[in-house]
Amino acid sequence: MTSSIIDLTHPLTAGMQVHPGDPQVRVAPATSLGNDGVAVHSLHLGTHTGTHLDAPSHSINDGTTVDALDLERLFAPVHLVDSTSLARPGRRITVADVASQLSEIAPGSIVLFRTDWSERFGRPDYLDHPDLDAAIAALLLVAGVRVVGVDTLSPDRTGSGATPAELPFHEAFLGAGGVIIENLNRLAAIDTAKHPWLSALPLPFTGLDGSPIRAVAICRDS
Repeated sequence: MTSSIIDLTHPLTAGMQVHPGDPQVRVAPATSLGNDGVAVHSLHLGTHTGTHLDAPSHSINDGTTVDALDLERLFAPVHLVDSTSLARPGRRITVADVASQLSEIAPGSIVLFRTDWSERFGRPDYLDHPDLDAAIAALLLVAGVRVVGVDTLSPDRTGSGATPAELPFHEAFLGAGGVIIENLNRLAAIDTAKHPWLSALPLPFTGLDGSPIRAVAICRDS
């Protein structure tokens, strides 16, 4: 049996799209091979840049910080939910929309919602993504799911009509100790994979609320 690795991560580049109000990404040389014998760059970016995860402390008082997350949760089998037919600007995806795909979730799975909205990453309309009803968070928690991922900027609304203080999915899922992965890329690449696993490991920033990740799917080829 062989396996392949599929990268589900947006590249990190200077000036890339970030959540409105987040720090802009800047990259600058600190030393060079010619002058110093080694190349080193300085980085300026937020903890929620690009493909990243939200620890509970992102929106929950006294929530778990990124360095204290259980890494075993972040390397687990994938349960992929195909929501591409529902992917319209500002569309709220409800339990009724995806109930048939959530009926047999193994506890401990990482549930990923595929909308293919990642194809718009970097464009203004990426902000007007579909979002997930908070009732989906409740259903997943009852099923024993503690990690959920989306190929959009957030499982909550971001663009037109969004209220910054209203993060119902975050409040429900992170409030129960869950982890949210945002800005995943190329979920179509694992749509037909056999029993894919996801590795979504963060950097252990002490006491912080999130981290960019290198999200990769490990898929069996046979």
